[in-house]
Order: sequence, then structure tokens, then C-alpha cells
Amino acid sequence: MSTVKSVLKQQRASECLKKIKMRNHLNADAMFATVRQDLTLVPDHRANNSKIPVADSLMSAFAMFSLKDPSLLAFDQRRQKNPHSLHYVYGIGAVPCDSQMRTINDEVDPEVLRRPFLSLFHQAQRGKALSRMAWLDGHYLLALDGTGFFSSEKIDADFCLQKKKRNGETEYHLQMLAGVFIHPDLREVIPICPEMIRRRDGDTKNDSERNAAKRILADFRREHPHLKVIVTQDGIASNAPHIRELQRHDLRFILGAKPDDHKFLFACIDQAVEAGEISELVLPDPDSDKIFHGFRFLNDVPLNKANQDLRVNFLEYWQTDEHGVVTHRFAWVTDLELTEENVYEIMRGGRARWRIENETFNTLKNQGYNFGHNYGLGKKHLSEVFVRLMMLAFMVDQLQQLCCPLFQAARRRCSSRRELWEEIRTFFRGFVAETMEAILRSVVDQGELPVLTVARE
Repeated sequence: MSTVKSVLKQQRASECLKKIKMRNHLNADAMFATVRQDLTLVPDHRANNSKIPVADSLMSAFAMFSLKDPSLLAFDQRRQKNPHSLHYVYGIGAVPCDSQMRTINDEVDPEVLRRPFLSLFHQAQRGKALSRMAWLDGHYLLALDGTGFFSSEKIDADFCLQKKKRNGETEYHLQMLAGVFIHPDLREVIPICPEMIRRRDGDTKNDSERNAAKRILADFRREHPHLKVIVTQDGIASNAPHIRELQRHDLRFILGAKPDDHKFLFACIDQAVEAGEISELVLPDPDSDKIFHGFRFLNDVPLNKANQDLRVNFLEYWQTDEHGVVTHRFAWVTDLELTEENVYEIMRGGRARWRIENETFNTLKNQGYNFGHNYGLGKKHLSEVFVRLMMLAFMVDQLQQLCCPLFQAARRRCSSRRELWEEIRTFFRGFVAETMEAILRSVVDQGELPVLTVARE
């Protein structure tokens, strides 16, 4: 009887698998082809008789991050043992060894890697995938935040940031400023091209997150001149120079605010409370009768004493349980006019900022992307090239997770992202597949391999 049930279950699974239809431009193979096409446009800085094209070297690094290989050595072992699926799935002609990949990619200008981010974004727009990310009045919510990804007291390069430690040792480190489109109701995030925080040629001082923000905002607005965007960041960003930079690029904002950092602002709010000029509101939670949301807000207040001409709107929020105990408290400044009708939604937008930490940085560092691993600093651009290619692979995965039914089915089939990546690598090790679709269908079909083209020789 159990055998009959097992056969019937497998038949039902196979029927469901056949019904899964692929999105024409928003599946892994289509997006791999887009990335590959853009990488073929990267100028080759070497002699014409070079055996490995730059595009192949860059695409190999992209494949390494797409497959979540833990190191260049692991990818090199794949190259030696079973390169066939790399040729088919990722369109790589000549796969470089680990030392060749470092040497070639170190000379590539990272700015040329902006193109595939933009191409995939436009692909998602055409496929209506980004319409799911639209939020308040058709705006997209863009979270910005910085994070470190390399730190050492022994390994360094000219472009590394430097910090003197209490023990007298110098710590060398690198950071990046990342931007991702988020939505309060979605776990998926859609990244934009990240900006490195590093020493530039000729600099004697460390780069800063504020300088990186200027660069990433200018690049973003140049590439998306008409996109309606609300930027959300933590309290470090709620300063006059940064807000003026956001205004200069026609970007709305929801920025964290803390009493210790904004004493003048909070003093103004206290005065408004005493004068009865502030609006207060308490709302029940739509999903739980044990949670309540409290708000007080005031429009048109000065940001700080030194910039009283820079006017912002202030929103304070607290969450209480059924006993009236405050469990969460936040405050923001925004240029969105606050009303009783929209404070709840704006609060949700401000709180959604954590998705760049949890769904982005935590995923990259702990869910198989090996973001904290040093794949190589190089002498010029290697670390930045690797970071951008890793984020590009992450973008492909997130777009699949958002709108590719086959990827979603494969993800449900596995208990975690790590298990899914391991299943994919297993098929790469044991079989030759012409497409990622074939591999994902095999994952969904519980290990059956009817769609793989040929067993590995």
C-alpha cells in the first residue's frame, strides 16, 4: 500500500511540475543570458592574443557566486572535474583557473558592472515584477545602509580603510554602501549596484559612508531619472547635508531620529506637546487584538538648531501589548506630509528598513553567499569586482524568488536556502545540464532526473 501511495504521490508531483510555466525574461537562464551579454561589452585591457576573454573570467566569477561556492579553490576544483554545465548553463567558453580569474578581474573597472544591474532592473520592469514592489502613492521604497565585509590586521592593500586599535595594531578593512528596494509586505529585496567605501587613488584619509552616499545617489538618479522613490535609512542619515543631497536628486525620505542625536528637534516636539500643538493617535492592530499602535506627529519643524531653515515632518511611534506595556519605540523625520490617514503606513515603511539588514546583509553573510569570506583583495579592483558580482548573483536569486514559480517550487522543496544551493551544486557535480531550468525541475521532482540531458562522462 505504501508503495502505491508513493507512486501516486510521485505522479501528482510530476503533473504539478509539468504545469509550472516559466516567465519568459524572469527565469534564471534568461537573466544569466542578460548578464552574459552585458559582460561581453566590457573592454579587454590585455593583448589581442589572450586565451581567456574578460567576459568569460567575469562570468566565471558570477557563476561562482551564483552557485555559492565557498572559495575560489572550490570553484577551481569544479572547473577541473566537471566544467560542462558551466559552459552550458552560464555560457562560459573558457573557464579560468583561480589565479587567472584573480589576475584578469583585478584589472577590470568596476563601473562597467553597473550595466547588468540596470539591464536586470529594466527586465523586471518589463515583466511587471517591480509593480509588486510599488508602495505609497506609486513610490518605491529604497533602503540604504553600510556594512563591512573584510577586516584583518595582517592582510592589507593601498585601498583598504585603516583604523588604529587600542592595542596599537592597525586594522585594515573594507565596507560597502548597499541599496535595496523593499516593501513592508514582502521578504524579497531588489538590490541596486552597491558602492564601495574604500580609499581612492591619491587619498590619504579614509572614505566615509556619507561620501559613498553622494556617489550612489548621483549614479542612481542618472540611471533612473524619473523613478518615484522614497529613501529610508537609520539615524546616521538624518543630518542636513544628506537631506539636502536627497532633495537635490528629487528623492523623498523617511530617516530614523534618536533623542541623543537630535536634542533640539525633540525639545521642539516637547514644547509642541506642552502647547497642545501636536497630533496624537492610537490605533488597534489589524491582525491582533493584543497589540496597539501609538503615534504623535508634527509637520514643519526644524531639523536642528544650526539648520532651522531645513524643515521636516516628525513622526514618533510606539507599540504596546494588551497590558499597555511599550514593546517598541521609534521616531523618524520625513518630507512626506503626515496625516491621521497615512501615519500607520509611513510607520510601516520606516520599520521595513530592517529588511536591508536581515533579508540582505544577514542573508549574504549566513545563507550561503559567503559574504564575509575574502575571495581576494587584489592590487586594484578585484575585491570591488567580486562584491558587485556577488550582489548581481543575489539580485538574480531575489528576482527568481519574487516571481519565478519554478524557483519558488524548488525553494519550498528544500528546508533552507543552503539546502537548495547544495542540491544545485550536487546536480552540477554529477550530471551535465543544458539549463538551470533543467536543474530546478529536477530539484522539484524529488531527485528524479528525466530532464537532465546526459549523465556525466
